[in-house]
Amino acid sequence: MKVALIGLGSVGRGVAGMIAKKDLGITITGIADSRSGLIDGGGVDIPALLARKKEGGFCGDQTISSADIVKKADYDALIEVTPTDALSGEPATGYIRSAISRKKHVVTSNKGPISLFLNELRMAARKNGVALRYEATVAGAIPIMHTLEDGLAGNEILALYGVLNGTCNFILTRMAAEGLTYEQALMEAREMGYAEADPTYDVQGIDAAIKLVILANTIWGNGVKLDGVDRTGIDLLTADALRLAEDEGCTIRLIAEAIPRKKILRVSPRIIGKNHPLVVDGTLNALTLETDMAREITLIGRGAGSVETASAIIGDLLYIRDRYVQRA
Repeated sequence: MKVALIGLGSVGRGVAGMIAKKDLGITITGIADSRSGLIDGGGVDIPALLARKKEGGFCGDQTISSADIVKKADYDALIEVTPTDALSGEPATGYIRSAISRKKHVVTSNKGPISLFLNELRMAARKNGVALRYEATVAGAIPIMHTLEDGLAGNEILALYGVLNGTCNFILTRMAAEGLTYEQALMEAREMGYAEADPTYDVQGIDAAIKLVILANTIWGNGVKLDGVDRTGIDLLTADALRLAEDEGCTIRLIAEAIPRKKILRVSPRIIGKNHPLVVDGTLNALTLETDMAREITLIGRGAGSVETASAIIGDLLYIRDRYVQRA
């Protein structure tokens, strides 16, 4: 199976490294970072390329762009892992549309295109007879999309509840465990590499809300948008609030929830019992699905990380390989 990889940040390097390490029958024939690209029909030398990147070099020819890779390289599936733009979805959406128009399968970790244009992109993929897979857009290594599609096939999903942002969960865990202020816990999260210099996207619940939109549209196909999510972040929470919850045998977590029958689509800090399945520590994610037959199913795992996200992407690639490429 031949693939093209667009994006060589942390996730892209993780994917490339795992493809090079594991005998998966996958060959990278085109690859691009933000400054250069490389096309090699015989297969890119990934260890050599990653060594160049580690030294701060280019991945290939500076005259070859990501768009060139998408339009010209020989591949079965495009792996699109460029940074997310939650407002426009670009340039990732353009890459995905271009690949689909060439009748190429697409695997992406990019929340922008999937949260904004999922129904449109799905229709285009069906029209062209290709797969659009996006397991890595929600909850990192947790196989939520595979669970929905295969494990819970035939079930009606009635509601979902989740801890979908590891940065917020780390901050809340540290505030509860050590009595830290929000500012102190945020500083620790930055020092550990869990929070960006500008943490707005995480702590105001935007990231969790985007993931909730993706899940809602995947499950119910109702075309909801980010502005349809009732959103409250954790940036105004105090240590006193955590202590009061503690006194009641509870704690606080940032919970994303979708309950169609009640018209609820919300991200907000919630007080929940310490023995609740969504009370996970550190940067873990957790998601509970309420179904008609299986009742409640809770999935817990690592919600971020280059190798963890690579796990989700490679799972999607192997799905495509086994169901599409090998049958062609």
